[in-house]
Amino acid sequence: MLKRWRIWLGVVISLAFLYLALGNLHLGDVWAVARRAEYGWLAPGVAVYFVGVWARTWRWDYLLRPLKHVPLRRLFPVVVIGYMGNNVYPARAGELIRAYVLRRREGVSVSASLATVVIERVFDGLVMLMFVFIGLPFTPMPTWLQLMVVVASLLFFGALAVFIVLAIRVRWAEAVSGRIIDRLVPLRFRPAARGFAGRFLTGLRSLRSGRAVLMLFVTSIVIWLAETVKYWFVMHAFGFSVPFFVLMLMNGVVNLATTIPSSPGYVGTFDAPGIEILNLWGVPRDVAAGYTLVLHAALWFPITALGVYYMVRTSLSWRDFGQAVQEVGQEQVGSPESP
Repeated sequence: MLKRWRIWLGVVISLAFLYLALGNLHLGDVWAVARRAEYGWLAPGVAVYFVGVWARTWRWDYLLRPLKHVPLRRLFPVVVIGYMGNNVYPARAGELIRAYVLRRREGVSVSASLATVVIERVFDGLVMLMFVFIGLPFTPMPTWLQLMVVVASLLFFGALAVFIVLAIRVRWAEAVSGRIIDRLVPLRFRPAARGFAGRFLTGLRSLRSGRAVLMLFVTSIVIWLAETVKYWFVMHAFGFSVPFFVLMLMNGVVNLATTIPSSPGYVGTFDAPGIEILNLWGVPRDVAAGYTLVLHAALWFPITALGVYYMVRTSLSWRDFGQAVQEVGQEQVGSPESP
């Protein structure tokens, strides 16, 4: 499904981050911390996390409305299946899976829905940066983290600016994409490439309104605050206390770090930065490690399990997901699909 070198690269990167996270720790101490945790605190954390998932569903519905209005009760399983795919496949293949399932169930083109997914990721990145900026003045940040914040800021703010321009100046965007395709794409693939580009630009329609951009930003803040509240609940299970803005900082940093290629489930890239942030705020390293590993599992397992449930319920198979990665390339101009 994906090139093997990408998979192995992700594994190597995950192992490197795991070494950074756990290399100087005695794993027996980490296990002892995890055993003493009060796991009843995970239940309200999981509940508020799924409030955030519902908010994600509403946000995607808002982005999809120029293409097709899909009721939230039908869209929610698609979102969950997509996030499950991110957790079990490398390279965030769950985003392709989500677009594939939406086309299969609702007839929305993969390329247009992928544009809305890219917009989501841009707004997520901007909110993560906002969370980091809130905590930066109070936290002595290592050089590697400062560099990551600078690079991420350039990428996400730059991407938002580019997408807004493409959404507003439609004819110019079509002309530029056409010239690029004519120059770089072999002749026999140009019709399909133009069709993909056109449908992708259609998926950016929601960015034409300043009100819509504001709505997406506010909704993204709600989504990530809900996830940070889960961090807060799990913190109580481990008996330490840091200010809420530190958990916002941790949330921002670990989610920016998970944009780095890694093995499925963001192993290592989530854990090492999280442990580092808490340790900077005086949390003992074994406690920080136990908390971060349990938090990671509490974020991974519930939505993955629910995604498998919805997958079975909708008669999807793992083989269907293999097809999803190839779906974009298979779309042809004039195929029967929604705009």
